[in-house]
Amino acid sequence: MSVLPLVFTSGWASGINAYAVVLLLGIFGATGVSDEVPEALQRPDVLIAAGVLFLCEAVADKIPYVDSVWDTVHTVIRPVSGAVVGALLAGQTGSLSDLAAGAVGGTTALASHAVKSGTRMAINTSPEPFSNFAMSTAEDLGVGGLISFAMFYPEAAAIIAAVLLVIGLLLLFFLVSRIRRFLRRRAQRREEKRLAERAGAPPP
Repeated sequence: MSVLPLVFTSGWASGINAYAVVLLLGIFGATGVSDEVPEALQRPDVLIAAGVLFLCEAVADKIPYVDSVWDTVHTVIRPVSGAVVGALLAGQTGSLSDLAAGAVGGTTALASHAVKSGTRMAINTSPEPFSNFAMSTAEDLGVGGLISFAMFYPEAAAIIAAVLLVIGLLLLFFLVSRIRRFLRRRAQRREEKRLAERAGAPPP
């Protein structure tokens, strides 16, 4: 399908910021920049909802630990959004090609979401709060830039998205051990705190 590169790119971007993808695609379609965007994404209520949720994510995604909670909540939302956007971009006939596009968008979104949430967990092991802000800003700019690029050069944008996804998955593989050590240390500190509070409690 000729729309498959755009589906793949939007799936990758949806795994990072699904609301930005819906908002940008809707704006590009409503302003006539692209004829590939379905009417469903151009509706004013969809654009308003996507805009409000994008602002919420823009704030939550830059706060340490809040970003990880936000990612956990969106473990289902982002892949589903990627699948829906992919199916809408392919068409609304319910054909096998539409279902395949939905599967590509959803799977790609799930993979990029795993990279995003895992990377954020690793960043949260750092005591300084500035990396979260910098990473979130880079992700927002990357999503916006790549989706905009995909409107004019979908094949090239898909290649860039694929390269970023592979690099992210490799990075996540190396960060898994750091994340596990951080979770073990945090569980140990909680247990030590609980034991200290129990030891300091007055006898019954």
